[in-house]
Amino acid sequence: MNLRALVSVTGKPGLFKLIGQNKGGFILETLDQAKIKSVVNLNTTKMATLEDITIYGEEEEIRLLDILDKIKANGVNTPDTKASGEELRNFFREVAPGHDESRVYTSDIKKIISWYNIIKEFPLFEEEAPAPLQ
Repeated sequence: MNLRALVSVTGKPGLFKLIGQNKGGFILETLDQAKIKSVVNLNTTKMATLEDITIYGEEEEIRLLDILDKIKANGVNTPDTKASGEELRNFFREVAPGHDESRVYTSDIKKIISWYNIIKEFPLFEEEAPAPLQ
């Protein structure tokens, strides 16, 4: 899974593709059909790549990429984000065993499911991730 260029921006719904950088900040593009470009300034906005996101685990943190990979590998049908909290929690127990249920909220699970539904159709989802930079 090559999700290196995909980012989440605090305060903005959905995911964005990092396409460049200029003096004003990073240039992002929405992943929907509109392909709207915007510039975010890191002084005023927080941004995280999907590769860097982890969730709380009981023993150690769990990488988001591992959770997405497990959803993909299991061919699990993701529940609707409007499903009951218990249904979402049961799904997450299956794909992220060992997560800390007291610190991973239903809203976090909904966000991960919505992100998976956004990226599952993209070719990046099937590509191998490039080797880490040395």
